[in-house]
Amino acid sequence: MDIEEMVILVDENDNKIGLMPKMEAHEKALLHRAFSVFIFNDTNELMLQQRALHKYHSPGLWTNTCCSHQRDGETNLEAGKRRLMEEMGFEAPLEETTSFIYKAPFDNGLTEHELDHIMVGYYNEKPKINPDEVADWKWMPLEDVKSDMQSHPENYTAWFKIIFEKFYEHINITK
Repeated sequence: MDIEEMVILVDENDNKIGLMPKMEAHEKALLHRAFSVFIFNDTNELMLQQRALHKYHSPGLWTNTCCSHQRDGETNLEAGKRRLMEEMGFEAPLEETTSFIYKAPFDNGLTEHELDHIMVGYYNEKPKINPDEVADWKWMPLEDVKSDMQSHPENYTAWFKIIFEKFYEHINITK
């Protein structure tokens, strides 16, 4: 039997105020801790993932390399490294660049209300994607992502579009 994942409820200053099952937090639109990982290669291309088609929200949409929720007692960087391995099948050093709060309702009645920590890392090999999490992946120059996102915003996740619009300077860093 699957035990439902718990998320860390936080206030606007990222202080933990409790734990809650992930689905309940999304149903109630409560603020919780999350992270988004951006992996670049030596030619400064971003590794994008296409979310698995059976995901409960944003299925089949393109997004940053990986993202998820921290577990209780886990640092942001530990969580990012764990999820990078679980989704994309590799390890890479990560650096946290910023965090922000966003709220995005979905057609299925759920709402992402997250304090999202952005992390950046570097890797040059092919990932070993987990098909339960990821449908596809590709390398893409940041300027091409930005241009395609403007032309086809419906192909990208809500948080990825927010990061590109408001926090671009925190991911557009060179090695």
